[in-house]
Amino acid sequence: MLVATFSEQEQKELAEKLTSLLSTYRHISDSYIIEFFSESLWETLPVSWQEALGDLTPPMIADLLLDDKIKDRRYSSVWPLSLLALRTAAHALTFPRTTPGGHQQNAGVAAEEFQSNHSQSSLLGHIFRKHVKPKKQHEIRRLGMLVKELCDQANCNCVVDVGSGQGHLTRFLSFGLGLHVTGIEADPNLVSMATKFDRQLLQTLTKENQSSGKAHVLRSEPGPPPRHVVGWVNPKASWDVFIQQLGMTATESDSIGATTEKKQRVEDLHLEPLSCQTKAEDLQNTLHSQKTASQTNTSIFPSGTATEMLTCKTIPIPKRDPGSFVLTGLHACGDLSATLLRHFTNCPHVNVITSVACCYMKISTKENPNPPGVFQPPFFSDITTADFCSEFGYPMSNWVRGLTGHQLSYKAREGACHAIEEYLQRLREESTLLRTHCYRAILENIIRAHRPDIRRPGVQTVKKAHMLSFSELVTFFCHIRKYARLALPRVGLPADLPFDPVCVDAMLAQQGKVVAYFSLVLLLAPVVETLVLLDRIIFLQERGFQSKLIPLFDAAFSPRNLVLVAVKSEETRS
Repeated sequence: MLVATFSEQEQKELAEKLTSLLSTYRHISDSYIIEFFSESLWETLPVSWQEALGDLTPPMIADLLLDDKIKDRRYSSVWPLSLLALRTAAHALTFPRTTPGGHQQNAGVAAEEFQSNHSQSSLLGHIFRKHVKPKKQHEIRRLGMLVKELCDQANCNCVVDVGSGQGHLTRFLSFGLGLHVTGIEADPNLVSMATKFDRQLLQTLTKENQSSGKAHVLRSEPGPPPRHVVGWVNPKASWDVFIQQLGMTATESDSIGATTEKKQRVEDLHLEPLSCQTKAEDLQNTLHSQKTASQTNTSIFPSGTATEMLTCKTIPIPKRDPGSFVLTGLHACGDLSATLLRHFTNCPHVNVITSVACCYMKISTKENPNPPGVFQPPFFSDITTADFCSEFGYPMSNWVRGLTGHQLSYKAREGACHAIEEYLQRLREESTLLRTHCYRAILENIIRAHRPDIRRPGVQTVKKAHMLSFSELVTFFCHIRKYARLALPRVGLPADLPFDPVCVDAMLAQQGKVVAYFSLVLLLAPVVETLVLLDRIIFLQERGFQSKLIPLFDAAFSPRNLVLVAVKSEETRS
């Protein structure tokens, strides 16, 4: 059984300190850097802070403010105690992001597994690297090995991968580690791609087996092909609805054109294990039957996705035990991570969970129950009224919910998704990318001078804008027809929007201050992330489950690198 990183009392005390710190500096974490000039953000800082930070070079900002590994700091001036206290508290209260083993990877330097080839992990079999970017290769290998270890510990070989996408993790767990895997994904197009990639892997495996006589690319005998389920995991639905979704395959969805026979063929979550002597050709035949069924069902999942297919219609499962399984979600977006934790605590079939969170700004809160960018399918006929709950993605725990100042704004949660390691690299290299925030803040000021009612418009991104001087950039903004058509007119502004060159030059001179202020915002980002994750740890503790937070990935490679792991003991299984 896993042991919690902190005692229950230590968890509560840490939550109190985090909320106190964030409440004190909410004006920084809630600020938008593109409003640096239009909202005079620099002037909101104490004068002593302005004096300490105003003339620092980017490498000095990295060493003196953001990098918590620097021990011997050399200051060009005396820093106010309040600024020193903020830096010390921010570093001390956040969860460590160092990978297991103790050594710290430098941001921007390829992890050891990519030293020979920056796009191919030397630790992952080549059949699992196809169609997979280096970051994802790193993640699926490390998370897959952890899931396998937990399966062995829990004496369970079934895994449910939520938000499985194109099935990269499910393939490694199944074909690489011999587990029985069900992946559930809301986008049927991604499920179709996952099935296609399964076929390609098996074809490659078959060819290699035929040429060598045995498979050298797998760590163990392959498990059965992954099951791919099209389904949206509704955060407002109960766990039994989730189990019902897992009880059907993608080709067995209750949809237009489905036959009565299909409706009755509901599989149990447990798959019959294949013999250790099963050949790759047999696996390919198994998957070929899935391919045939998928092709028969092509009209059900057209490009564009009919609204009826945004969720899986539930079908009653035969009255038999679906068995126990490990629940995993690799970068489950927004409320999905919180939903999986609730299913872990409530569902008797889930014995283990590994949760890697992502997109904190899409978490629902009491103050912002429907944050922008959240997937909201219009089809809810499979969810009964009794299934709906009023719980939000944050806070989950009763303790944090009762703390004064626990609220986290959309902007603060969005900031928690930034990659501090990547920004440290930019600071130390004095990258031209550091100009971007200043350029956008100047443009915001120009826009508001003409249209005060327009705030933070979604102006079209300019490729390689950091490579231009601002006068060149504004020329690009205003006089290049293509950009003008895409950007400024979209927010009701003329393509030839005028500006005062003297005023622009004055703002450009403050680029260093823009970088320093953004670094303050970034200093608080891990604090916000820590509070969100700590709230989930306390939520589990309140329900009798111990958990552990592991910095599983190299943070320089994968900024959201913390995985929350919980294993039910014999006493907590019901």
